[in-house]
Amino acid sequence: MLQNSRCLKVVALVAMLVLSQFGFAQGSSSKVEEDPSAGAMVVDLLLVRPAMLGVTALGSALWLVSLPFSALGGNAMAAADTLVVGPAAATFVR
Repeated sequence: MLQNSRCLKVVALVAMLVLSQFGFAQGSSSKVEEDPSAGAMVVDLLLVRPAMLGVTALGSALWLVSLPFSALGGNAMAAADTLVVGPAAATFVR
């Protein structure tokens, strides 16, 4: 039973990795041509932006806590980019 479960997990992982490549292949254009609907803009304003603001605040707190360790490892800027700058850009830049 354990062997079947492990095999199923491996097959599912391989399938996800292979199928994700088709999405990248389809979107080969670097320019996004999108005309969002009014509903999409309302959802973005009322749900997505406040949630991303919360993620930015949480990421900032996590970055501050991990700063001594990431500074010792020499990757404080990479941690800041991942935990603070990325979510902040998703919140304020569109």
